[in-house]
Amino acid sequence: MKTIRLLAGILLLISGVLHIFAYFQDPDSTGSIPVLLFGVIYMIIGSLLFNKKKYPIYLAVIVPLIGMILSLIKFGIPELVSLSALFKVLEIVAVVCCCALLIKSKNPE
Repeated sequence: MKTIRLLAGILLLISGVLHIFAYFQDPDSTGSIPVLLFGVIYMIIGSLLFNKKKYPIYLAVIVPLIGMILSLIKFGIPELVSLSALFKVLEIVAVVCCCALLIKSKNPE
């Protein structure tokens, strides 16, 4: 389970760096400030996943889901080969990893 947690943390850190990169690539575009904010938040949550506390796992599920929903509402479904699609893939895998951690912690075998 430690490996899954580390994977989720690394994926959120990568997503955060890419969000910040996307902001600096075109800072004048619409929606660029929320992209920067979510990038910083993802980097904070990703780094929090490296400790053993449980609350970062909940944050790593809720915050990316909010970001993905808001992104889909504002920008629609991204093209298959785009930075936005990469954001979604990284965040979906991180959310699935954290959900697996939460399920495993509730059902110890």
